[in-house]
Amino acid sequence: MKTLVNNTEVKVRFSEVDSLGIVWHGHYVKFFEDGREAFGSEHGLGYMDVYEKGFATPIVKLNVDYKKTVSYGESIRIETTFKPTPAAKIVFDFKIFKVDTDEVVATGSSTQVFMTKAGQLHITNPPFFEEWKTKHGLV
Repeated sequence: MKTLVNNTEVKVRFSEVDSLGIVWHGHYVKFFEDGREAFGSEHGLGYMDVYEKGFATPIVKLNVDYKKTVSYGESIRIETTFKPTPAAKIVFDFKIFKVDTDEVVATGSSTQVFMTKAGQLHITNPPFFEEWKTKHGLV
């Protein structure tokens, strides 16, 4: 089975660090979001692509494991990997690296489910998502 991955770089901004000059832990969730958005843009599974098909994909599970600190001005690379599953959900794994040293600074994962625009949980894969997985060799 094929693996779909996106890599995107972000430079740590002043607003993302605490009084010690290191990235505040909550911003790693935003970095994962940056990775999901870049993945969606590259592979045709962006939030608006899903929304235009009548669905939203709220996060129902999120995990972050912190390994090392990152400081103001450093560049990070967010590696976002789609994890295929037969269930009606979208699962991503994340690795965040320091660009200069290629050290892993955080890992994590997120799980999103399909909800209709009316707010109803969709317990089977929407047809457009099955087509997307087939197109990318993920089934």
